[in-house]
Amino acid sequence: MAFGDMPSEAFAEVAPYRDGAVYVSYYSGSSEWERHPNGDEVVMVLEGTTTVILWRDAREERHFLAADELIVVPQGMWHRFEGSERLKVMTITPQPTEHRLETPAT
Repeated sequence: MAFGDMPSEAFAEVAPYRDGAVYVSYYSGSSEWERHPNGDEVVMVLEGTTTVILWRDAREERHFLAADELIVVPQGMWHRFEGSERLKVMTITPQPTEHRLETPAT
């Protein structure tokens, strides 16, 4: 299931934070590409597993994450989630967020 197909109930804003917010979401599946031009995003897995894919130097860099692990996605870096299994994740996400379906251009 892609993010665009997920019910809005899968995502909840917990609190505003700086120019974005703290979010918690719960889902299985994969997401489209996204990036945050105004700041780093913190992604922490609370339950389940996922692979966070960063688009770095025109290639996919994969990071498997399980409960209690986190990654900081650098400002402006395209990234997506793949193979998420019963994933409950907390993010600190700056806004705006840009989305795309296709792999980013080099």
